[in-house]
Amino acid sequence: MENAVALEREPLKHVQVREYVRQLVADAEPGSAAPSERELVQRFGVARMTVRQAMDALVGEGLLERVPGRGTFVAKPRNEVGLLLSFSAEMQRRGLMSESQTILARREQAGPGVARALDVTEGDAVIHWKRLRRADGQPMCVEDAYLNEVLLPGFLQSGMPTSLYQALAMRGLRPTWAEDSVTADLPTAEEAQALEITTSTPVLRVARRAVADDKVVEVSRSVYRADRFTLYVQLSDD
Repeated sequence: MENAVALEREPLKHVQVREYVRQLVADAEPGSAAPSERELVQRFGVARMTVRQAMDALVGEGLLERVPGRGTFVAKPRNEVGLLLSFSAEMQRRGLMSESQTILARREQAGPGVARALDVTEGDAVIHWKRLRRADGQPMCVEDAYLNEVLLPGFLQSGMPTSLYQALAMRGLRPTWAEDSVTADLPTAEEAQALEITTSTPVLRVARRAVADDKVVEVSRSVYRADRFTLYVQLSDD
């Protein structure tokens, strides 16, 4: 029984190591040394294989790079092509302070569209979390997110987190892949009021479907102020 419990805890340790290193190197200069596997083994009291798995994940994301014979280092910006970021992380990269105001957070039954996107059955329980996102105190976007409640038991009861992706990461469900679609549009009266613009001011609508391994963990629809938000797309010939 003890061995079974230990096996169940190991993935959580892997997530803790991964997110600790992610936060540690978040503001580090490219080329800065990442903590060694030995340091992390001693700090977390886990097997070297667990640490290696955590570091492999960050190398795969392009956050770290390994240099044979030297060690592991913070990757150069060119390795960040396609990096999947939350709103908070994206604003931080732009030198802006992010804030969130929850408009609603409740349990709902999945409608046809949400069910199809989340890969669940129509009528299944989902978490609907709608927020007004600000940058440096100014309205930037209204975000509507739908989450699979089966994957997030007790999510609504534990208090809404500051960062959705960080909360998902602590459960081993940080998105590793996402597909975004972007369209230009005009806001509804409700959206215009929340974003403090007129209904004739253009907005960008971003629909996202985010996946952790093979599980769809987030479906969101965000409306951005086009006069304050520029969408950057990084391309590579690799």
